Amino acid sequence: METTALIAACVAVVLGAGLQRVAGMGLGMVAAPVLTVFLGASVGVLVSNVAAIVTALLILRALRDRVEWRRVVTILPLMLVGSVLGALTVREADAAWLDVIVGGSVLLALAASAVLRRRVRIKGRSVAVATGLAAGFMNTTSGVAAPAWTAYALATRWDHRSFAATLQPLLVVMNTMSVATKLTFGAIPAGHLPAWWVWPLLLAGVLAGVGLGALLARRIPTRAASAIALMIAVAGAVTALARGLLTI
Repeated sequence: METTALIAACVAVVLGAGLQRVAGMGLGMVAAPVLTVFLGASVGVLVSNVAAIVTALLILRALRDRVEWRRVVTILPLMLVGSVLGALTVREADAAWLDVIVGGSVLLALAASAVLRRRVRIKGRSVAVATGLAAGFMNTTSGVAAPAWTAYALATRWDHRSFAATLQPLLVVMNTMSVATKLTFGAIPAGHLPAWWVWPLLLAGVLAGVGLGALLARRIPTRAASAIALMIAVAGAVTALARGLLTI
């Protein structure tokens, strides 16, 4: 990995992990689009998945008392199905189309979140089923599932504190499934993975980000942190989408 790419990756991971500690989400939305630009679509998303596992585990430790475990148990099997479908897509699609999927899925999910927040209140198990499938698929293909959960939370008026806490175990399992399914189905050739020394640096970025986020969580309003994460996600998604469209 070139020095510029490594620095950009570490900065994205630090910022994303920090925002996730403050707002309950952020790493996938911030890091995945940036990592796909510098590492390529499939490898960039895999690295984002690994970083998200560590980040969510650290945050879960602090927020575990607020988790709604009944929702977690209901949704997890659906995410597995979506993750398998996403892994098959990663294996079959070329890099340019994955860039389009990364950018396009994020933008569509964010747009849906904005619309649902203003106009719709959703109830029923079918919506949770659809959200679980979509989240598993999006997380495996693009490393970004939080917008799908955000759209669901906004539409169902889910309390944000409970939502942020419950999202962490879902993110742990979802990203673990994404990594496992992609490696199982041969979506990521072993020779394409970053060098071994890159992983400790990214881990340090996660630890730094979560630590910084813990300090900032006392001062930065959750709404402001979420807005910053969404703006950065849009910028990264547009970049990835444009690159994919230009190389198809």
